[in-house]
This record gives sequence, C-alpha cells and structure tokens, in this order.
Amino acid sequence: MVAIGLSAGGVARVRFALSCLWEVMAGVRVLRDPGRHAIHLPWANRVRPRLAEVGLLDGLLGQLVPPAPGYLPDFLTPPPAGLTPDLDQELTVLRATPPETVRAQLDLCPGPRPAAVAALYADPDAGLRRLAEEIATYWRLAVARDWPRIRAVLDAEVFHRARRLAEDGAAGLLNDLHERVRWEGDALLISQRHCDAPDVPDGSGLVLVPSVFVWPSVLSIAAGDVPQLAYPARGVGGLWECPAEAPDALGAVLGRGRARLLAALDAPRSTTELARRTGLSPAGVSQHLTALRAAGLVVTHRQGRSLLSSRTAVAEALLGASA
Repeated sequence: MVAIGLSAGGVARVRFALSCLWEVMAGVRVLRDPGRHAIHLPWANRVRPRLAEVGLLDGLLGQLVPPAPGYLPDFLTPPPAGLTPDLDQELTVLRATPPETVRAQLDLCPGPRPAAVAALYADPDAGLRRLAEEIATYWRLAVARDWPRIRAVLDAEVFHRARRLAEDGAAGLLNDLHERVRWEGDALLISQRHCDAPDVPDGSGLVLVPSVFVWPSVLSIAAGDVPQLAYPARGVGGLWECPAEAPDALGAVLGRGRARLLAALDAPRSTTELARRTGLSPAGVSQHLTALRAAGLVVTHRQGRSLLSSRTAVAEALLGASA
C-alpha cells in the first residue's frame, strides 16, 4: 500500500498532465507481457514485428522495463509539465538525470544487471543518450502512427475529470480514478502488490497522468519532490476498434474529414467518441458536424448529459450510393 500525503490543502496542488514517456514505458510493459493487457493485443500484434526487426525490445529500453509488477526506475518517467506532451522535451529532461540518481534507482532493481543496464550504471551520461535514441526509435515505430487517436482519448479523459471535479469535488474525482485508488483522511491510498518507494507523509502536490497503456492497473511514483499517479484513461476499451472506412468518392465530394465522420456514425456518438474514432481533434469534429447538420446529413439530440449525433436518411443514401 502506498500512501501519498494529500490533505485538504494539498488537493489544491493536484494537477493533470500528459506524458509521452509514460506511454512509452507502459507500452513496453504491455509488449513484455501482452497476455496481461488483452485490450492492447491488436496494437501489440501490429507493432511487435517492427520492433523485432531492429531488436529494440532486447536493447537497453527493453531491459530497463520489467514485466508487471516489477520495479520501474523512477527516472524513466520524470514529472510531465502539462497537457501538451512533447517527446523531445521529455527526452531532454531524461538525459539530464543526475548520475547518482540513475545509480541509486538501478540499485533498487532486483537480480543481476543485463549488459546494457550495467553499461548505463557505469556511464550514466552515455547510457542516457543511448536510451533516448532507443525511445525515439520506439516512438516512431510503435506509437507515432496511433498518437492522434491516443491523444484524443487522453484529452477526453482530462475534460471528463475536470467536469467531475466541478460537479462532485475532489472526493468524487479522486475516488473515481481506479478501483485501487481511494482518498481517505489526509492520504491518497494506492493498493499495489509491488512498490519499493517509501510512503510520502506530505508533499508538494500530486500529478495525475491518464494513460492508455497503463490499463488495467495503476502505476505510482511516491518518491521525490513530485508524486505521480498514472491511471487508465476512460475509453481505452474501444481504442483499437477499426471504424468503417468512408468511400473515396464521397470523400472527394464532402472532404475526407466529413466523409470519415459520416462513416463513423454507424451508431449515435458524441463529439469526444468521434474524435477518438477518427483521429480528428474535438474542435475539428464540432466544425464538421455543424456543416453536416446544415446540409441535412446529421442530426444531434441530447441523451442525459451527452449530445449524440446520428446520420440522417439522406446521409445513409449518400454512403450507400458511393460505396
């Protein structure tokens, strides 16, 4: 059990952040043991051959990330800065990790050190440069193509949590993050089977990091100046679903974005869901839906707190005729 000191005053310092490095490390963990992360099997089966061609999972990055629930060195996931994740900026922070920090955290890893990790321990500066290069390669091969849809899920999660905070307060927000997380008294309690970090009686705040690849568990960093909690974002279950493709002929008339939206509206869907399915930004989806409504191709209705859009009969006829 990890206890992160979080008094009523400390709640004022809770913030959300998105992180490319968290997605990298959690994604590598998925690939190390895909059976524990069944939702991500379509992604894992697609990217594993690319990574195997360059031997990436057998390199330093793969050796540093153990299967769950092994200890993940904290320096691999420095505190993210905000809601606009940038891999290059995060790698700059990673490369600047003090050598004594690298060695101290590698000392927490059980068992003998593989060759690449031993080299990192002996020369942290050179090892961190090598690690940053491997992470950049991993990102290009395994994440970059899917980043727009991943980012849409993460943005929607932050929006949802902000609304939950406004409606239900801090208790409603923190006690709804994950079944293993609860706010009790003056501490955020995280039930984990493995954690080498000490409890933190009080701190300078807490960073909540929604993630797609952390699913189905949570990962915490309770040591250091800035405690972090990475938890599964809502909407991960449908992340790798393949939406229907829009006919090219319809895209030539309406534009690819609007045609893609019509194809994705095989059932009533919210703007957030459409953004996740199409890879378009929520703002872009809203603009396209406005145009499609004006043309009589889409109607929107309220269901509870959500606004759902649906195709009209005219849109159905267009899709059928252009298929």
